[in-house]
Amino acid sequence: MKTFGQLHTSIHATRSEAGRAAALRVQSTIAQACSARGEARVIFACAPSQDEFIEALLTLDVDWARVVVFHMDDYVGLTADQPQSFRHYLKQHLLSRVPAVKAFHPIGAENPDLAAECARYSALLREKPIDLVCLGIGENGHIAFNDPPVADFHDPALIKPVEIDAACRQQQVNDGCFPNLAAVPTLALSLTIPALCGARALSCVVPGPRKAEAVRATLLGPIETSCPASILRQHPDAVLYIDHASASLLD
Repeated sequence: MKTFGQLHTSIHATRSEAGRAAALRVQSTIAQACSARGEARVIFACAPSQDEFIEALLTLDVDWARVVVFHMDDYVGLTADQPQSFRHYLKQHLLSRVPAVKAFHPIGAENPDLAAECARYSALLREKPIDLVCLGIGENGHIAFNDPPVADFHDPALIKPVEIDAACRQQQVNDGCFPNLAAVPTLALSLTIPALCGARALSCVVPGPRKAEAVRATLLGPIETSCPASILRQHPDAVLYIDHASASLLD
């Protein structure tokens, strides 16, 4: 394992191996939080890059009845039952396949009053500290929908409406989530960088060749909002899990 700043980086031969390694640490972190505080408050990313990690986590012994689940973003206007909704992803890939969790707090992205929805979700996040964020990194270096044009390392908000930039929208097409760029929404509700980095621990899974440039910028570039994920190098308890493909530009 290599360290870049404070960010521990674990490199694996395959996506599956990286996902498995992340799942083992997440299992341990959840268990520690439950032992220390009676529950674990966990924020999950919802994207194809997380598939192998989630599949591995499902094979492990996790006390889901003591896990409070959040997610980090969703497209404005989409309902929870639409396939492209991140709530739909989380329910399909995780929540419907584990015993009942202690609570699931979905972002109501179809709420016409976005300010009210942000206030509601902010209050839920502020009830107690977040124990763990399971996240990825976008092709443009984003974390959640904090794309370079809207990323703010000192954002006073915990969640806000954001414009999704063209590179990020194209990634959604590349991932097979939408048929073409015109079909991808341009607005989302997203947790901010302080909301994510304020968690006690971070587990970041970033596999695949299309993420190689973002991984290089995250680990070797300046810590600035041109690559929002670069801020992960300043977190005291974060691990980045990558495969040989996403690590290919580090040499």
